[in-house]
Amino acid sequence: MGESQWATLSFSTLIKQYVNLQSQVLEQVKNVASRISSATPGKFLLLQFAMSQVTQVGESISNLIYQVQSLINSVVRNQKS
Repeated sequence: MGESQWATLSFSTLIKQYVNLQSQVLEQVKNVASRISSATPGKFLLLQFAMSQVTQVGESISNLIYQVQSLINSVVRNQKS
């Protein structure tokens, strides 16, 4: 039988990647703001899309952390009884 392969998720890696994503979008905002006279509706739409993606990723991370906390609390409660 072959070895089982597990995906490993590190919260620190996840948060670092999220901060990196935020920084990239912030850089895009700065670029558009510095050349506002040449900004097109398309650039604003792309920027808005990128910002909403960052928000969704942040909410997903928050939900993941909440679920892990709930799981840990459940395990601790079950050990006490």
